[in-house]
Amino acid sequence: MPVARIAVGNPGEASQPDAIRAALAEFFSMIIFVFAGEGSGMAFSKLTNNGSTTPAGLIAASLAHAFALFVAVSVGANISGGHVNPAVTFGAFIGGNITLLRGILYWIAQLLGSVVACLLLKFATGGLETSAFALSSGVSSWNAVVFEIVMTFGLVYTVYATAVDPKKGNVGTVAPIAIGFIVGANILAGGAFDGASMNPAVSFGPAVVSWTWTSHWVYWVGPLIGAAIAAIVYDNIFIGKNAHEPLSTNDF
Repeated sequence: MPVARIAVGNPGEASQPDAIRAALAEFFSMIIFVFAGEGSGMAFSKLTNNGSTTPAGLIAASLAHAFALFVAVSVGANISGGHVNPAVTFGAFIGGNITLLRGILYWIAQLLGSVVACLLLKFATGGLETSAFALSSGVSSWNAVVFEIVMTFGLVYTVYATAVDPKKGNVGTVAPIAIGFIVGANILAGGAFDGASMNPAVSFGPAVVSWTWTSHWVYWVGPLIGAAIAAIVYDNIFIGKNAHEPLSTNDF
């Protein structure tokens, strides 16, 4: 079981230079991702005078998030592993690939990066609203939780298959684009229902800046459960207890 490898970490780990550099990488990667992803939605609203979401708008959001995440993961991969998502970090923790203390450091950096990106967007657009994630009409909180669990499962499963698995070989070179693609595809599937977050930090920044917390818990509970299930399933079935080798930050 991967939970047997869960580690708290050394109390001094958070102050080590490599940990600080990794956290900074997560911070800047998150700014890149959220600025482009949230910004695309704000641009659509401006172009349509706050009109209702259309299929074209959903496709634009999917492409913007897929492209931005591809870049954000790529630029952080050699420093922090390019998590760019508290759910991915949680999945790595459950699989014993990151310590609790380093994971908390990543979470802080990711959440701050999202807030800063939304503040920058609000300023750059002359005060336009950074809309928080919300449930569509007819979608209950538990419907959305299931959506987020399944979509985040797909995301973290992809992360494990392309970036974490010691047997990944050359597949590792396509990890950032595969991760971007699954997020873009999931937005096409779930965007019309609950916004398709899959990422607590992406939901957190707009919620803070707009101070809108309705159903916000959905965007934490669903992704964290989905990430944990993906980590446990992939690790136990496809990696196995004898297949592990020590992972450096650059490996994931």
